Amino acid sequence: MTRHLFISSQAKLNPRWLAAFPGAELRTAVGGERPEVLWWAVVPLDAAALSAAIAAFPGVPVVVLSPEPVQEDAMHAIALGARGYCHSHATPGMLQQVAVAVTHGGLWLGPELMSRVMGAASERLLGESHSEPAQGLELLTPRERAVALEVARGATNKEAARRLDITERTVKAHLGAAFEKLGVRDRLQLVLALKYVPLDVDDAA
Repeated sequence: MTRHLFISSQAKLNPRWLAAFPGAELRTAVGGERPEVLWWAVVPLDAAALSAAIAAFPGVPVVVLSPEPVQEDAMHAIALGARGYCHSHATPGMLQQVAVAVTHGGLWLGPELMSRVMGAASERLLGESHSEPAQGLELLTPRERAVALEVARGATNKEAARRLDITERTVKAHLGAAFEKLGVRDRLQLVLALKYVPLDVDDAA
């Protein structure tokens, strides 16, 4: 099985990609052997083509690479089913970190975009103009809901425990139950699952 497949119009693999993943394969279109990770480096972002690529390899994590990362494109790619979004000229070490994250069920947006997403979530969670409950909260018990909302606001387990007057161990238990019920694996996925973050992050920040 090809471990890392890069889809790009480039004639040859970016040296950083090859340094990160010796033996990686480059193609101009999706097809052939099923990879472990599919790296989408087609510019500009084509939603239809990306969706087709994701559908071509069900279960294979797709990471979108961009020479000029745009927050709206990142959120759009994630909404379409991509598992990651990062700079196409990221260091080999960073690319390897991305691969580890997405192959273990996580999402990767990079620290700057992650901060903006969590910040946007916090604004919406704390805003008085949103009286409708977040999608998915009805699946949780009252205590699981309270923990999930604290975490979605950016609280650490310790901070959530202090605010809710429970132990960190209890926070972890409730958070684990919330993750399972909502089908998420990390805090970013939790925020996205609760539908508090729009595709246009700038409008919410």
